[in-house]
Amino acid sequence: MTKNVHVVIIDYPNALQSAVQGLKELFLIANRIIAESQLDTRFAITVACPEKELGAVEQSDIVILPPNLDGDYYRAPETGLLTFLNNAHQSGAILCSACAGTFILAQTKLLDHRAATTHWQLADKFNKQYPKVSLKIESLLINDGDIISAGGLMSWVDLGLEIVAQFTRPHIMRTLGKYLIVDTGKREQRYYDSFTPKLSHGNQQILQVQHYIQAHYNQALNIAMLAALACMSERTFLRQFTQATTIKPIQYIQRVRVQKACELLESSTQSFEQISLNIGYDDVNSFRKVFSKVIGLSPSAFKARFV
Repeated sequence: MTKNVHVVIIDYPNALQSAVQGLKELFLIANRIIAESQLDTRFAITVACPEKELGAVEQSDIVILPPNLDGDYYRAPETGLLTFLNNAHQSGAILCSACAGTFILAQTKLLDHRAATTHWQLADKFNKQYPKVSLKIESLLINDGDIISAGGLMSWVDLGLEIVAQFTRPHIMRTLGKYLIVDTGKREQRYYDSFTPKLSHGNQQILQVQHYIQAHYNQALNIAMLAALACMSERTFLRQFTQATTIKPIQYIQRVRVQKACELLESSTQSFEQISLNIGYDDVNSFRKVFSKVIGLSPSAFKARFV
């Protein structure tokens, strides 16, 4: 049975049309490669204008805000679009942005106290308008589980490849890159077997906890506080969380933290000791064991292989 991944591309006023149509065509080409590989996943693409077509969108697994070409709509988007984005996120959709599209995403407040990227020329405007967002302007793409942001004007290509790799197989992305004659060499350094949280399970209380963990992974987290956040007893919370995400809460937290550590090992010069402290582990040796168990490589071996 074919599994459809519903992608909604937001064609907001003055959105870059080469990105809007290019993303649509990228996913259509990916579908052809997926079919040739006899996989059971397909991308179902909808292009929607905020002022008239969002109300007809029935399902979204991925929502994409493309770059901006001209005008200031991206700095003051309409309320209906922001409501749609928040509702989609609460229903488990992954929200994505490229270039100036990150401004619209930030307007939802979902990026507060989280990392994101946008075009380097927009950095000053972004920091002034959204001081609560941790802007990583040096990053081409930041995949933060439930939110993905990409930087430059042509970063929609990188974003599309990231989504294809995440929802299908890495070799599908590489084949797509070869067909498009796009260099995917750098992208192969990413650890595609990394943790991708399951968000479309339909349990709103558990989804709220997942969003909390994603935003507060570097703080002290325990079953009692997470159960209270979900308004459940600890026993009920453990059962429902495991059923929804397929892993236990403590394992989930570990996977989120390990994923963050992988990203920092790849993108920064921080030592593993510094990274451990930054993501919430006081005991470096303890986290080193967790990292090695989850990834199958020691931190030093991971860095030597992928950086």
